[in-house]
Amino acid sequence: MDNYSYIANSEPSYIEELYKSYQQDPTSVEESWARFFEGFDFSKKYPQNGTAASNGVASATSNGVASSKSGVASDVRIQKEMEVVHLIRGYRSRGHLVATTNPIRERKNRGPLLELADFKLEESDLDTVFEAGTEVFGKPATLRDIVNALKKIYTSDIGFEYLYIRDREQKNWLRDKIEKEALNMEFSIEEKKHILSKLNEAVVFENFLHTKYIGQKRFSLEGGETTIPALDAMINKAGEMGVKEVMIGMAHRGRLNVLVNTMRKTYEQVFNEFEGNLPDQVWGDGDVKYHMGFSSQIKTPSGHEMYLKLAPNPSHLEAVNPVVEGFIRARADGMYNSDYDRVLPVLIHGDAAVAGQGIVYEVTQMSGLDGYYTGGTIHFVINNQVGFTTDFEDARSSIYCTDVAKIVDAPVLHVNGDDPESVVYCMHLAVEYRQKFNKDIFIDMVCYRRHGHNESDEPKFTQPVLYKHIENHQNPREIYQKKLVERGDVDAELAATMDKEFKALLQERLEMVKQKVLPYAMPKLELEWRSLRKSTPEDFEKSPNTGVPLETLEKIGKAITTIPEGFQTLKQIDKLLKDRHQMIFEDKSVNWATAELLAYGSVVAEDKIVRVSGQDVQRGTFSHRHAVLHDAETNEAYNNLNHIQEKQGRFMIYNSLLSEYGVLGFEFGYAMANPGALVIWEAQFGDFVNGAQVMIDQFISSSETKWDRWTGLVMLLPHGYEGQGPEHSNARPERFLQLAADNNIIITNVTTPANLFHMMRRQLALPFRKPLIVMSPKSMLRHPLCISPLDELVKGRFQETIGDDYADPKKVKKVLLVTGKLYYELLEKQQADNRDDVAIIRMEQMHPFPKKQLDAHIAKYKKAKVYWVQEEPFNMGGWTFMLRMYPEQPLEVIARRPSASPSTGFAKIHKQEQEEIIRRAFQ
Repeated sequence: MDNYSYIANSEPSYIEELYKSYQQDPTSVEESWARFFEGFDFSKKYPQNGTAASNGVASATSNGVASSKSGVASDVRIQKEMEVVHLIRGYRSRGHLVATTNPIRERKNRGPLLELADFKLEESDLDTVFEAGTEVFGKPATLRDIVNALKKIYTSDIGFEYLYIRDREQKNWLRDKIEKEALNMEFSIEEKKHILSKLNEAVVFENFLHTKYIGQKRFSLEGGETTIPALDAMINKAGEMGVKEVMIGMAHRGRLNVLVNTMRKTYEQVFNEFEGNLPDQVWGDGDVKYHMGFSSQIKTPSGHEMYLKLAPNPSHLEAVNPVVEGFIRARADGMYNSDYDRVLPVLIHGDAAVAGQGIVYEVTQMSGLDGYYTGGTIHFVINNQVGFTTDFEDARSSIYCTDVAKIVDAPVLHVNGDDPESVVYCMHLAVEYRQKFNKDIFIDMVCYRRHGHNESDEPKFTQPVLYKHIENHQNPREIYQKKLVERGDVDAELAATMDKEFKALLQERLEMVKQKVLPYAMPKLELEWRSLRKSTPEDFEKSPNTGVPLETLEKIGKAITTIPEGFQTLKQIDKLLKDRHQMIFEDKSVNWATAELLAYGSVVAEDKIVRVSGQDVQRGTFSHRHAVLHDAETNEAYNNLNHIQEKQGRFMIYNSLLSEYGVLGFEFGYAMANPGALVIWEAQFGDFVNGAQVMIDQFISSSETKWDRWTGLVMLLPHGYEGQGPEHSNARPERFLQLAADNNIIITNVTTPANLFHMMRRQLALPFRKPLIVMSPKSMLRHPLCISPLDELVKGRFQETIGDDYADPKKVKKVLLVTGKLYYELLEKQQADNRDDVAIIRMEQMHPFPKKQLDAHIAKYKKAKVYWVQEEPFNMGGWTFMLRMYPEQPLEVIARRPSASPSTGFAKIHKQEQEEIIRRAFQ
C-alpha cells in the first residue's frame, strides 16, 4: 500500500478498521498511521479543553458531535487533523511542482493545490498544535511550523518526486532522509570552499576555450557548470561507499569540461586536439574531440583509489547508454565476482534527449532484469531547457523530461543548477540510495545554455525572450561566491583570494603551463587487452587451429545430454537428449545445434565466459538450441553447460526483453570490456537487426578505427529465403558488406556444423578481436546433409572457403560461387542431374575477403565461366561487394530481379523464383 493512499478515500469505516488493527497490534499498520494514532490516543486522554475525547476514530470523524463514556468531542478538530495529514502528503507528492528549481524563468503553473484553503484549513489554524506534526518533526507542532518546514523541504531549490514508489522500505528511507537532511542541510566551510573550487575549475576551462579558440565548436557547459562539483561529489561519495570503478556515458554537451575536470585529462592533450594535432600512436581515422573516451585513476580526498572511464560516444544522443551498462556488467562479472556495489554506471543526459530518445526507455526497462542488471544507475540530466532550437514545450508531452523514471519506480530529484550545495546534496543522496537499494535514480539539474547549440550558433533566432534573461544572468560560480559572502560563510577576503586564484589559474592555462599526467595502473581486464595486438592482412590468409581433444568434447557431450536426478522433462526434450547422445557417442557426428553447444562448452571448459542474449535464445527461435531446460512440473531451469567440470567458466544465456537497439548495445559494451569473453547476440530473425542500426554503424563497424576500441562481439542473424515473406528472409547482408573495409569486421555465412564450431572458437583464438557477423541459418538447423563428423571438431580450423570434391575439373564449364543454405539447393540439383561439369564453391567468409583461397579454387577450372549466385534480389546480397572486392575476376550474377522489398510474400511465387535461380545456375 502506498503511504497515505487512505487519504484519497478516507472513509470513516476504513479509518475505524485501521484504528482497531492498531489497537491490537501497533506494528500492523503503516508507520505514519501508527504515529498518528499514537498522538490521537494521547489527545483523547489530554484534550486541550480538559474534556476526555471520544473513543473510536470513526465516531470522531462522523458528522455532528459524537458522545461516548469518555465524554464528548467535536469532529471538527479530528477533521482538521486529517486535513493536516492531507496537507503533508500534498507537499510530499506535489511540492516539486512549485519548487524553485528553474534558475532562469518562472515555472509554469500546474495547479499544485497546496494552499491552506485546498485542505479546508484557515489562517486562524496556523498557531494550533496538531498531532500530525509527528509526521514531520516526530512530535506535535503548530500548523505554521509544519507548513514552513514543508515549504523549506519540498518547495525550495530541490523538487522531490518519490511518492509513487511502491516499495515501502525505499519510500520510507527516502522520506526520512529528505525530511531530516533537507530540513537541516548544512555543509562545512571546507566543503563549501571545495564546491567553489570545482566551480572555479569548470568556469576557468570554458573561459580558456572561449578565449583561446574563438568560434570553434566545443558544446560548452556554460550555464551548467555545477555539473563539475556534482560529479566530483558523486565520485568522492561513491569511493567512501566501496565503489572501485565509475563509468560515465554522455553526449557532447560539457564533455570537454568533464574530460579535464572530472577525468583529469590535461589541458595540453585537449589543446593538441583543438590544434588538430594527431595524438601519439594514432591509428585509424579518429573522431572529433568531443566524442573521444578517456580512462584515469584518481585518489579521492578521503584516500580511496578509483578508476574512472568516460565512454567514447558518437553524435547519436543516448546511444552510449546500453554500452556503458554492458561494460559495467562485464567489469563486475570479470573482476568483482558480480558484486555490483564495486562498480557504478553514470549516464549524463540532455533534457531533450532523455525525453525524446526511445533507447532511454529500453535501457530503463533493462535495469531490473537478470541478464542486464548492473546494480542501479545514476542518471544526471543537464537540463538546459532547450534541444538545439526546440523549446521544452515542443520537446515532450510529459511534465518532466525524466518521467521515464516512473516506469521502474526510480526517484527523481529536480534541482536548481544555480544552487551547487543542493546539487551536491542530491548527488550524495543518489549514491547512498543506489548503494543501499541497487536501483536507478535520476537527478534533473535545471540550468541553461549560455550560447547556442554550438558556440557559433545564434540562439536568439528562436528563443529571444529566454536569451534576454540568460544574457544578463551571472554564472553559477559568481552566484555561489556572492551567496557565501552574504551568508558569512566565506568572508570577503577569502572570496577575493579565491577570485584571484581563479584568474591566475585561467592565465596559467592560457600560457599552457605543463600539467602532470596522472599515473594509471591497468586493472586485470585491461591488461588482458594489452596482451592482444592489432590485426594484419596476413592474419586472414589462414585461420589458427581451433580443434578440441575428443575427451573434452565427450565430457561436454555428457553435460549436454544429462539432467539432474528427479528432473522432469517433456517427451520432446527427452527425445532431444537421446538424439544428442546418439550423435555424439554412437554416430560420432553432430548437427548445427550440437556443434554450437560443444563450441560454447569448449570455451567454458577453458575457464572463460560465454554470454548469449537475445529474444528467446535459451530455446532458440527455431526450437533447436535448448541450452536451458525447464522442469515440466516445477518450471525450474537447468543450464547444462554450467555442469561440465569442477573448474570452469560460466555459460550465461539470457532471454532478452523485446529490444534490439538496447540489448545489442549492452552486448557490445560487455564485449568491449572483456577480451576473454565470447559474447553473442542473436536476432530472432535477421532483419530484426534493422532496429539496432545505430549500434552497427556508429559502434560495431567503426569503433576500432574511430576510437581504437576493439570488440569480439558475435551477431547471429538468421538469414535465408524460405518463403516466409519480406520480414523473415533477409538479414540485409549488403549493409554489413558495405560497412566492411580495412578488415574491420568478419562477415560469414557458414554451411557446416564443423565450420560453425571452429568459427566460434576462432573468436577467442585470434591474437586480436573483431566483430563477427553471422548470416545464420533456419532450415539448415535440421537439414539432413548439414552434419559434420565429430572428428572435424577434434582437428582442423575454420575454412574461409570450401571447394567442390564432386565436379571434374576437366569437364567444368561453370563455377558457381555461393554462400549459405542456397548451397544445399544447388548441391541437390548437381547430384540429382550428375552435373560434374558444374563446380560449386562455398564462400563461408565474405570479409575479410579470402582472395588467395578463392583464386586457388578457381584456378582448377581453366575453361570455366564464374558466376555469383545469390537468393537475394540483384540490388541486395553480396553481388556489388564481389564486384568491389574481386575486380580481376570476370563475374556474372544469378539473382532475383531488382526489388524494393527483400522478398515476395507469396509462397508460390517464392518457389517459382527459387526454382528459376537453380535452373539458371545449371542451364
